[in-house]
Parts: sequence; C-alpha cells; structure tokens
Amino acid sequence: MVFASLEFLTLFLPLFLLVYAAVPASWRNAVLMFSSWIFYGWWSPLLLLLFIALILVGWIGGMAIDSTRTERQRMLMLVAFITINLSVLCWYKYANILVETFNQVLSWSGAMPVPWQKIALPIGLSFIVLQSISYLIDVQRRVVPADRSLVNFGAYQAMFVHLIAGPIIRYDWVARELRERTVDWPQFTQGARRFMIGFGMKVLIADTLSPLVQTAFSLSAPTFLDAWLGCFAYSLQLFFDFAGYSAMAIGLGLMLGFHFPENFNHPYLATSIQDFWRRWHLSLSSWLRDYLYIPLGGNRKGEARTYVNLLLTMAIAGLWHGGDNWNYLLWGIAHGLALAGTRLWGHASLPEPPAVLSRVLTLLFVMLAWTLFRAHSFGSALDMYAGQFGLNGYALGDALRVQLRPAHVMAMVLGVLCIVYPAMDAWLARGGRPALLRAWDGAWPVAGFLLGFSLIASRGAVPFLYFQF
Repeated sequence: MVFASLEFLTLFLPLFLLVYAAVPASWRNAVLMFSSWIFYGWWSPLLLLLFIALILVGWIGGMAIDSTRTERQRMLMLVAFITINLSVLCWYKYANILVETFNQVLSWSGAMPVPWQKIALPIGLSFIVLQSISYLIDVQRRVVPADRSLVNFGAYQAMFVHLIAGPIIRYDWVARELRERTVDWPQFTQGARRFMIGFGMKVLIADTLSPLVQTAFSLSAPTFLDAWLGCFAYSLQLFFDFAGYSAMAIGLGLMLGFHFPENFNHPYLATSIQDFWRRWHLSLSSWLRDYLYIPLGGNRKGEARTYVNLLLTMAIAGLWHGGDNWNYLLWGIAHGLALAGTRLWGHASLPEPPAVLSRVLTLLFVMLAWTLFRAHSFGSALDMYAGQFGLNGYALGDALRVQLRPAHVMAMVLGVLCIVYPAMDAWLARGGRPALLRAWDGAWPVAGFLLGFSLIASRGAVPFLYFQF
C-alpha cells in the first residue's frame, strides 16, 4: 500500500484516523503500531514477520545495552546487535549482486555458474535498519535511555507514516511525543495541508514524468536531446517523488501529533556539492555524519584522513541506496570525489566562482551523477553519457518524439517553477504579498490534491522510487 493509492486514501487512512481519534490517548501508540503492521502486511504478510522480528531485536538490544555494567560490555553488546541488523540488511540487499558478480567471474573462466534464486528485497528495510542502529548507538552513548515499553518502541519503529521511505526518524526526535503528544484541530489541518502538497508533488509531477524517463533510459543509442531530456525529467521525477513522500510523511506526522524535521531544503538551488548535501535527504546526510563520518574520525585526524573519510562515507551512502547493480557505489564515490575536490579547492584559497555559475555547475554535476544512479547497468549509463556528449547525434529520436506529450512538458514547467519559486518568493513579497498570491497559497494544495486524486483513479498508483532502497 502506498500513500498515493485509492486503498490508502479511501480505506486505510479514514478508518485509522477514526479509531486513532476515538481511543484514549494512552491507547494511541498501540493503535499506531498495530495499524502500521496492517499497512506493511498489506504488501507482504510473510515479510511482516521479519519486520516484527527486527523491531524485537532493536527493543531487546536497547535494554541489553542499558543493562550492562562496564563500558566494554556496553560496546560489545552494541556491536552484537548492530551486526544482527547489518546481517539482515546485507543478506536481502546484496546477496543477489554478489552472486551475480561471482557468476560473471566464473563465466569468464569457463566454469558453470552457481544456481541462485533471486531474493526479494523487503520494502523499507534500509530505513528500518538505519533507525534501529541509530537507536542502539544513542542508547550506548547515553543520549537516550532504553525504552522499556514494547508498544512505544514498536510504534516508533513501525509507524507507517515514515516506515517505507523515510525520513529516517531518530528515536531521540520523537521520544517525548511517544510518551505524550497533543492532537488538535489546528495541527491536524496544518498536517493535512502538508500532506496534500506532497501528494500533488508526487502524482502531478513525478508520476507524470515516469513514462518519459522509462523510455529515455531504455534507449540503446540516445541522441543528445534524448539523453538530456531523460536526465532532466529524471532529476525532476526523483526530487518530486521523494520530497513529495517526505512532505506527506511530515504532514501525516503532524496530523497524529508528531513533529518530524524537514528532509529537503531546495537542493537544486545549492551553490556547491557540500551545499547540496546540506539540502538533500537531510535525515540521511545527518545520519551519515553523526553515525559514520564522525566516528571514522571526521576531519579531526589530518587532511589526508579527512579525504579518505569523505570518500568512504559517500561510497557507503551509495551502497545503501541500492544492491541490484554497482552503479550506486560508483555514484557515491563520484559524490565523495566531488566533496573532496570542493574541500581541496577551498583549502588552496582559489577564487570562488560567481554564485550563478556555482549553481549551474553544481546542478550539472548532480544531473550527470543521476544518470549513473538511474541507469539499469554500467553499460546503459555509458550509453546515456554517449548521448549527453553528442556522440549519437543531436536531434530528438523517434521513441521520445512519440512518447512526449503536452502533459510531460507541463509537468516539467511546473516542476521548474516549484524549484525556482523559493528564490523568487522574497522578490514577489516585496511591498506586501498581493491578495491574489495569498489566495493562491491557500487554494493550490486542495486543487492539486483533487486533480491528483482524479489521476490515480484513472491511471492507478505508481510506487515511490525510494521503496527500492
């Protein structure tokens, strides 16, 4: 079940909200936990058992760490429970590609491949594991006490609001609201408005561009226009899909009395690659900083070690994103090299380029990296790069000419306007916000939601891109 589907909007969400509002406040965590199990089990009842097992591992692990008497025991217990979590993640996420790579090596040497049945990746597994690890580390560091209530901890881990595709919510952020939170009408309407905004971003822009992206990245010899149109459309699709999901999660959280931090801050307006990672998927970038980069030594162990830590952190970030091909690892290394290059440029006291040029160069790098990220294989990424550098001609190819519709152009124009609007907002508001603009601010989320609802009723739901991660 996904947020942008008829069964969620017309069945699950209304029933859940009715029960959630009707029961006493002390029962709401239990309602939230069991409803979230139904939400997850809708996709796969069998893998729900794995999901519940991971919740139990996290809950027991927190109490086990908290009950130790020495720091050494505390650390050993932490390592043990993190190993369990990572073992589950690695099995489901990387076993396929490791066996496929091994079989490829065997085929080069003329040997018979190892028989292998592909393993399905449980949705949301990466987010569940990262949340569990952050909780265990925070208990070990004494940032938070171990939660003795299985219902409270289960509600935190299972919460359908952020279960499938983040944001990665740390226990520390919601610990107080798990014990006591306010659920009132003003906050509910504020959350509903945020949910409708995210819904519109997902359905009106991301889902509309999906067929165009699929066609462009399936071409074996894309032209210059084919490749850049596909790359541009994917850059918009990925942002509006993921940022839309995050907005829906934040909105649903508000409706239930939780306050989640923002996950995006206009990333395509970044002026450097460092700035981009301060704006894109903030819950992941801050997780990587606090639980990986800084424990590795961060920038405290000399300049050379800092560059190694940057590369290692981003390489792991790339691997976290996907296990069906090695492109994600290369994408992470590319971002690591870009971060290291930006740092080196600053330390060499070289002149900073103008802000406009910085924005253009940063966006160009991000889009070229998205090509690698989206391509089905390294070979298809090279095909797209050949097109982007004009090696297959420049005119729009037949496949995209047939696929391209006015709706795609409208979605891209709308997407660009939404991206540049924050930069224009201050200028538009000079001398007071016009009445027409104020009316538009209030009406467009509802209009976008109703239009999006009619679209999913006619063309069906499209899964979120970050489900696969």
